[in-house]
Amino acid sequence: MIPSRGYAALSAKSPLAPFKFERRDPLPHDVVIEISHCGVCHSDIHQVRDEWGGAMFPMVPGHEIVGKVIRVGSKVSRFKVGDLAGVGCLVDACRECESCKAGLEQYCEKGWVGTYNSLERDGKTVTQGGYSNAIVVDEKFTLQIPSNLELSRVAPLLCAGITTYSPLKHWKVGKGDKVGVVGLGGLGHMAVKFAKAFGAEVTVFTTSESKRQDALRLGAHHVVLSKDAAQMQAQASVFDFILNTVSAPHDLNPYMAALKLDGTMCLVGVPDKDPSIAGFNLIFKRRSLAGSLIGGLPETQEMLDFCAKHEILSDIELIDIAAVNGAYERMIKGDVKYRFVIDMKTLA
Repeated sequence: MIPSRGYAALSAKSPLAPFKFERRDPLPHDVVIEISHCGVCHSDIHQVRDEWGGAMFPMVPGHEIVGKVIRVGSKVSRFKVGDLAGVGCLVDACRECESCKAGLEQYCEKGWVGTYNSLERDGKTVTQGGYSNAIVVDEKFTLQIPSNLELSRVAPLLCAGITTYSPLKHWKVGKGDKVGVVGLGGLGHMAVKFAKAFGAEVTVFTTSESKRQDALRLGAHHVVLSKDAAQMQAQASVFDFILNTVSAPHDLNPYMAALKLDGTMCLVGVPDKDPSIAGFNLIFKRRSLAGSLIGGLPETQEMLDFCAKHEILSDIELIDIAAVNGAYERMIKGDVKYRFVIDMKTLA
């Protein structure tokens, strides 16, 4: 076993604190990654505080992991010691179902293994995440990080990045399309960057006038204040595709009305209250409401390579690990532009 250290929650009511634990020795197809940076995702807060249920403690969160390979198993073929590597939201799946065979491991029909707060395929070992000094992962679920990308700003691509890249690719967003992005947070700011890089005309919907200039800086062509009824009405039947990144409860109907004939709105945020949709909003323009979950391993690698080619990175605030509890409180208040990333050197 490999002695490891990190920050963990010991219960749903306790703050994250220093924690010592053990990782498995690498199996033949495993790589050991020395973690340099780990992004902080809002889902970390939900799971640490058991807001979704099923939390297993002690819990080391973190699924936006980047670092350097320091050890490889005897049958590893894709990595060597010294390579840059990353780990996203999942570390295993059944590998046998149709979804897994198609490279869509996030839709594994037997259930995938999360990077933390999940059971390994042995049904006994609880996974621990990236708020730690190192991690052991099968090479199939390990990503190659292009060397021209700044590691600290790569980390959020492994969740926020792929969560927005995947639906834009699936619905074939491209040149000439009019795309709306609802919300300008950790997910929304990446959606703007990708949609613009795909050649779309991008409009950001925000409740905050103060975000207008930042939305334009990130690449949006237009900004609509969603609290202004007149501005929203002016968007009727305008958009080919809308990516809704908001996790707080909100009315979806004004955004559905903004879609063209055969337009689609895709949800990647998960409000804690189920939305209500007016049937006529769907029927009269043959509109669709859809959802999307992260991305599979092949698509995530594709996304990283795309980011390397187009110089796309997350906007981040780098923090010491000792500041992570305060960062959680700031995230809840929306006080971050646009993703916290932990510098794991500070773990020492």
